[in-house]
Amino acid sequence: MKEFMGNKLWSQLNCGRHGQGMLKGSGPFMNLLMDERVGMATSRQQNNVGMMVMGGSSTAIIEALA
Repeated sequence: MKEFMGNKLWSQLNCGRHGQGMLKGSGPFMNLLMDERVGMATSRQQNNVGMMVMGGSSTAIIEALA
């Protein structure tokens, strides 16, 4: 994950929520620290989350954005 530090990522959680943000850090168990995160719930409403720590076991999909 070090090569993606500072890049914008899209991610989906196991609960169905998804969003995008800037990757600021990661841990040995795929825990991710994302900043400037904008989340979308299943209702497609955008929420400005800010900084978020996502547990590795709750992350389903990660995709790098250009």
